[in-house]
Amino acid sequence: MKNRFYSLLLLVLVLASCSNEPSLQKYFVEKGENKDFVGLDIAPNLMMSDSIQLSADEKKAVESLKKMNVLIFKATDTNKPEYEQEKTAVKEILKDEKYDELIKFNSGGQGASVTTMGEGEKIEEVVVFVHNDDNGFGVIRVLGKDMTPNNVMTLVGLLQKANLNMTQLEPLRQLMDNKRD
Repeated sequence: MKNRFYSLLLLVLVLASCSNEPSLQKYFVEKGENKDFVGLDIAPNLMMSDSIQLSADEKKAVESLKKMNVLIFKATDTNKPEYEQEKTAVKEILKDEKYDELIKFNSGGQGASVTTMGEGEKIEEVVVFVHNDDNGFGVIRVLGKDMTPNNVMTLVGLLQKANLNMTQLEPLRQLMDNKRD
């Protein structure tokens, strides 16, 4: 009897710990296989090459970065309802109290926001969400350990400085083009 009670208690705890709450990580996993989405992962070592001499601050910023995920929804004339539904889903996830919105702008049918998760100088996640009603939306998720706002800005500079294979980022560039397929 006692074993049944403990087994039942353990089962309840396991089920309670499995959250059905939507999360950005779940969203990336679920949508990564969807035909309307393009997903890619960018490893931190892409920013490091023998041709780039990193300063101490740049090395620290790269070391704080775990990974970067990009998920892009390409809007077309035939998937407009899905675009609106998915855009709303991402916005709802980013409204969660664990995220702090740093900046947001909207102009006509396009906009962007930058949100963070973490406390002060210990940022665990930075999310950039851009959308253009004619082309689609993109979510860039930067995961790190104890990143600081300064580290984030340094990483942005390194992305520009590094000689990345820009074909990997082509879907993001196409998203911001003004032409629809």
